[in-house]
Amino acid sequence: MKRTLAGKRASLTLDRPRIMGILNVTPDSFSDGGQFQQIDRALRRAEEMVAEGADLIDVGGESTRPGAALVSASQELDRVIPVIAAIHARIDIPLSVDTSKATVAAAALESGADWVNDISGLSFDASMAAVVAAQAGGLFLMHTRGMPAAMQQLTHYDDIVAEVIAELRISVATALAAGIPGQRLAIDPGIGFAKDLAGNLELLRRLDEFKVLDLPILLGTSRKSFIGKVLDQPHPDDRLYGTLATVALGVAKGAMLLRVHDVRAARETALMSWAILHDSA
Repeated sequence: MKRTLAGKRASLTLDRPRIMGILNVTPDSFSDGGQFQQIDRALRRAEEMVAEGADLIDVGGESTRPGAALVSASQELDRVIPVIAAIHARIDIPLSVDTSKATVAAAALESGADWVNDISGLSFDASMAAVVAAQAGGLFLMHTRGMPAAMQQLTHYDDIVAEVIAELRISVATALAAGIPGQRLAIDPGIGFAKDLAGNLELLRRLDEFKVLDLPILLGTSRKSFIGKVLDQPHPDDRLYGTLATVALGVAKGAMLLRVHDVRAARETALMSWAILHDSA
């Protein structure tokens, strides 16, 4: 029987890799900051991603790139809620909100989001788990250490995979204890978050070890700086081919959700990888 990942209103059947399209409504995200702050532009981009084959759109209103400054909850609400409400009203696509603030998560779930994508794995806001549970939302639990402004000073691990798995276990236990059932949860090793180049590559190389948590694996590598370092591509827009290599490897290692900027390219890469692995088309 195929696994189903449940959200508040929608669900995803994980009978193949699913593509999460990134929609940042921020002025300062590392790759697409400032492009989709206006609602009409955000709607057009959402429509484009649906046409390209997105299974889910992740809307974010606060940059979490290394060194990013925090924004207030009110500012984040002003950015994401009108966009989520507009997409929910006009486009038939499941939505998640990329936030670590419980107040933003609550409003987003009320406005049309189905999942909360918490980069902190419930470690930044003690109210997050209760909010998601109360609204019967789904939850993506990502691993990081420290706030974005300081996380790249926290990249030392003795065994990065074992330690990330152990810390994700705590996040999962917190979610379950709050009343969020396992069928609403997925985990993300947090590529680029409190990880250096060697750590990111090690996580990708050993991604299949995260299956021990018995939850769907979400992988977010799209255009990230570690790809730029390997390929000597300083500009995020020039990291497509490197991103697609990580998508193919991620699928081979068990990732069932891929968070990406370039939806069509990633979808075709993921589906081709899946067909090779499973002798299917």
